[in-house]
Amino acid sequence: MTIVIDEEPKRMVVEAAGAKLGGGHFGIIAGPCTVESREQTLEVARVVADNGAIMLRGGAYKPRTSPRSFQGLGVEGLRLLQEAKEETGLPIVTELLDVRDVEHVAEVADVIQIGARNMQNYALLTEAGRTGIPVLLKRGLSATLAELLMSAEYVLKEGNPDVILCERGIRTFETAYRFTLDLLAVPALKEMTDLPVIVDPSHAAGRRDWVEPMSLAAAAAGADGIIVEVHPDPDAALCDGSQSLELDRFAAYSERVRQVADVVRGVGSAVL
Repeated sequence: MTIVIDEEPKRMVVEAAGAKLGGGHFGIIAGPCTVESREQTLEVARVVADNGAIMLRGGAYKPRTSPRSFQGLGVEGLRLLQEAKEETGLPIVTELLDVRDVEHVAEVADVIQIGARNMQNYALLTEAGRTGIPVLLKRGLSATLAELLMSAEYVLKEGNPDVILCERGIRTFETAYRFTLDLLAVPALKEMTDLPVIVDPSHAAGRRDWVEPMSLAAAAAGADGIIVEVHPDPDAALCDGSQSLELDRFAAYSERVRQVADVVRGVGSAVL
């Protein structure tokens, strides 16, 4: 008698408007840190859609350290994201900051993002779970992996199985870069859960020239996807321009990241 052992256990696939992450499906989520204008949003959406992105990210509501910083366009930003989706077909990933905005965000979002600063906002997690919309949950600035998974449980307990975990860098003693990107979180989380695990290299690096090497490293570590910031003119961006990739370089970036991801997954005959 021959016993066949499945060495690669079946993993969770999260699907949003046709786009898939996890279970062997790798994807790049790309877009501006924040929605600034119709022209900016549509320009970015067109380019990333044409060059391999599977979802469009964009903030209509922005959590900022300073209350005097640009806080986002709110409902108008959501309307612009909806227009971008209608033109390009890309599913929308956008952040939910406040339980009072659940209805507005749920009307547009194909994936609701819960940012690092709200990872342990349990009331917000519960409301996001109740929408039934997939939730992208970012690891908190000083959170352990166990705490991240407990936060995910607040979404899961509402009957919403579609949670994507995101490593975005943690706060350590190091000051040479914005945050320490903990790539060991990728294989560790994959031992602890079957949920998809993606990486945000933009917020960890804080500098656009470090975003690509960390993206390649994340793909090599087995991440199910990358969420990255892109802008037509990063130096003029209203939010996090220093870490945003130039739009005209996105195509080459996307190709290199997907080549590494294909090698790791054993897809085709990718050559670097």
